[in-house]
Order: sequence, then C-alpha cells, then structure tokens
Amino acid sequence: MDTSRLFRISGTLAATAALLISAAVSGGAAPSAATSASDRTRDAAPAALRPYYEQKPNWHACPGKHAGFECATLRAPLDYAEPRPGEDLRLAVSRKKATGPGKRLGSLLVNPGGPGGSAIGFLQGYAASGYPAPVRARYDMVAMDPRGVAASEPVTCLSDAEMDAFTKIDSTPDDLAEVRRLTDAYKKFAKACAARSGKLLRHVSTVEAARDMDVFRAALGDDKLHYVGASYGTFLGATYAGLFPARVGRLVLDGALDPSLSAEQINREQTAGFQTAFASFAGDCAHHEDCPLEGGGRADIAGARLKSFFDDLDRHPLSTGKSRELTESLATTGVISAMYDEAAWPLLRKALRNARNGDGGLLLRLSDAYYERDDRGVYTNLMPANSAVNCLDLPPAFRNPTGVRRALSGFEEASPALGTSFAWAALSCAYWPVPAVGAPHRITAPGAAPILVVGTTRDPATPYPWARALAAQLSSGRLLTYDGDGHTAYNRGSDCVDAAINSYLLTTTPPPASRKCS
Repeated sequence: MDTSRLFRISGTLAATAALLISAAVSGGAAPSAATSASDRTRDAAPAALRPYYEQKPNWHACPGKHAGFECATLRAPLDYAEPRPGEDLRLAVSRKKATGPGKRLGSLLVNPGGPGGSAIGFLQGYAASGYPAPVRARYDMVAMDPRGVAASEPVTCLSDAEMDAFTKIDSTPDDLAEVRRLTDAYKKFAKACAARSGKLLRHVSTVEAARDMDVFRAALGDDKLHYVGASYGTFLGATYAGLFPARVGRLVLDGALDPSLSAEQINREQTAGFQTAFASFAGDCAHHEDCPLEGGGRADIAGARLKSFFDDLDRHPLSTGKSRELTESLATTGVISAMYDEAAWPLLRKALRNARNGDGGLLLRLSDAYYERDDRGVYTNLMPANSAVNCLDLPPAFRNPTGVRRALSGFEEASPALGTSFAWAALSCAYWPVPAVGAPHRITAPGAAPILVVGTTRDPATPYPWARALAAQLSSGRLLTYDGDGHTAYNRGSDCVDAAINSYLLTTTPPPASRKCS
C-alpha cells in the first residue's frame, strides 16, 4: 500500500462517492495577436526546440461519448536537454471551445492533480461542464495528460492482479518478517516499473511536464498561460511560473503544495492534515444517529476506536461479499479516501457501521475509488504515475526501514490512528530504480503577473500552511483562504470563493490580500 503524497482534486472522489451512495455559441478563432505570440515564442525557443514550439495541433472530434470536445496529439522531446525526434513523446490534449457570449479570453488549461490524475478525464468528465458558466463562456477549456499519465505515454508497472496484492500488503509491520514482506513489495513494484516503462522513468519530472505545458501554450497560439491547477496541479503550475514567469497569465493554484519541503516533511505534515480532517469528521459524526464512532465527537476517543478497528483487521480481515477481503491497509485507504470531500462523510459512516457488523464491502469500494480500480478489477495508471513523478521530484523520505523507525513517533504523534501507515508508506521511493532529479526549493517567479493561491483550513491532503507558504514565496502571490473542510475550494459550494476566483479569471484582478471565505 502507498497512500502517501497523492494530491488529487476532491471533485473526482465526490462523483465516485455519489455513485456509491446511489448503489451524482462556440468560440471563434484565436485573436490575431496569437500569430505574433507564436512568432515571439519561436524566436525565444532554442533552435533544437523550435519544431516542437511551431507544431500545430490536428484537432478532430474526440472518440467515444464526448460530444463537443476536440482531441489532438502533440510531440514533446523525451529529454529537453538532448531532443531526439526518434524518441519524441506523444502527449494527448483536448479542448472544448468557449461557449460565449462575450469576447474570448484565450485557453484555460486545467489539471486535477495526482500526480497521475488524467487532466483530459477531468476536463471531459467535469471541468468543461461543471466550471462556472461565465468562465466557460470566455475561455476554451483545454487539458493535457502530463507525460507518463493516462493517454500520454503512461507509466506501467504491475498487472491488475499484482496491484490487488500490492494494495492489500500490511503497511504497519509488527516484526522483521512483516517489514521484509513490505520492502519486498516495494522492490517488486519498482522493478516492474523499470521493466515495463524503461527510459521514460527518467523523464516524468514536474519540470519536464511544465515545459510540455509551455509547448502546448505555444501550439494553442496563446501569448500567456491561463491555468487552474488543483492539489499537485498547484506544484505543476508554480513550477511553470518559476520557469516562465513572463508567460504567466492568470494562474489559480487551489490546494497548494509547498515546494520548499522535503519528502519526509511532506508526508508527516500530510499525516497531520488527515488527522485534522478526521477530527472534523468525528465532530460531525456525533450529530448523526448512525454514527459508528464513540466519544461524542472527541477526536482522541474516536481515533482510538478507529485504531482498534484497524488492529482487529490486521489480525482478522473482513469479508466483503466478494473474493477479496478487507485488510487493514485497504480499510485505512478507504477511510483516507473519504477525507477528501465532506460529501463522502455519510458514506464513510455507513461503511464503518457495516464493517462493525462484519461487512467490509463498502470500505473496500471506497479504497478502490481511491486507487481508481473499477468493478472489473482494472486499474488506471494513477498509482504508477504517482510513484514515478514523486520519486523523481524529491529524494526519498527514508532510505531504509531504520529511518522509518526513527521517525515513527513523529508520525504517530501527528495521527495516532493513521501515522504508522503513513510513515511506512513513505519508504516506497527508497527502492525506486532511478535517482531523484529534484530537491526542495523555493519558487519565487520574479516578474510574474499576480498568481492566486487558494488554501482550505481543514484540507487533509494539502494542509493550509502550505498555501500560506507558497503565496509568501511567490513574488506576486495572493492568498485566498477558505475556512472549511475537504480538499481544494473552487466550485465546491462557497459563493465567496467562486466569486473571487471567477473575477480574477475574467478581469485579471485578484481578491484583496488575505481574503477569507467560508
């Protein structure tokens, strides 16, 4: 099991939860300025990269049930330092043109995070119809699956059956034999990725994905990049701003990461974030008659009850009505998945109540939703891509089990019920087959246009202090605070948040400094 450092927008999970509960005028051509923008980009690009910056997408109707969407493929160099046409990557892109009325403002690139989440899936399944109508009226809504993700040369590792075995592995080892089984699972996963993905594993960093975004911007004919990135997508957007500050248009970074943190800090602080979210869930649970937690809303008592439940599963997995049992690891993942969106809390109450009565099926379905495993047992490449990007972007949190043991008390202090699992999950990158190319760093993006950073006070996956830190690092950062629950804030029910972001996207004017919404 590896549940650490998955930074994905909550809307995707909310849609899945809704399904479980129920078992939820075309824009014209680019303005003439686009030609001069392309010319300026061509002049600025190194000669070896000009063929990529000068390409024009061959747009066509997307296959399947995606009326109104166009799709295309862009070429990008595998290695920007040494472009070789024979090694080019083929990156999938999609768009839905501005609906009108009103003057078209350009293209709005969206990314839901992950790393490993399909941006095209997010665009076609949600953003192009679910984003506020005034925004969709003025922008072409566009997406690119980042390199290594979904339709863009996906990283592949284990088979579906092997993934089933991997996700249920005991992630709270009690003795040396269990530690060995866990590390062997991490090694097997890494070896499979190396065997099936080859040299691609060295070239799926966030920096390279950000450079691909600039190629896409040029191909669209846009002078500036306009972007809404959620969760990990904020790190992708901030990285773009750091590389190309003069090309920043309107950037919304919702559910922000702090790029100055080490992998160990990220994992430990995310553990605390999920504890904050669980405490909020426990408090809410106490107001419902179907609450399966004791303690009258006290997080310490509810957390002790949850840990006892996990310990019982470690010894005796639950039946689910299917061939798969609910193990401790899968149950932990199921609880974590529901923390991303408070709309899933009623489902979690029901899942925990069912589990107390001997039925682990609903918690298993929550875990499957987190891992993007469908009812046929087929996984997307979310988890392989997630590991590939994370392990390349930062040195591993721990080099060996000894490092985990030394840090364990800090993780358990951050969350008595979840900390042990999070700590051991953070060991996975120790066995990755290629070395990290990134390191913790501050992103300032000097000279960039105003960048809007959004943070949610009880966000589990990207704790609120990270948004404050990123806004402070960026030379033009502006912080918008949402006092609420769940992961990310835009288009999740706060009129205050939506009005501030919509105004920024439509007028370039960010909200006042330190604006707070509820």
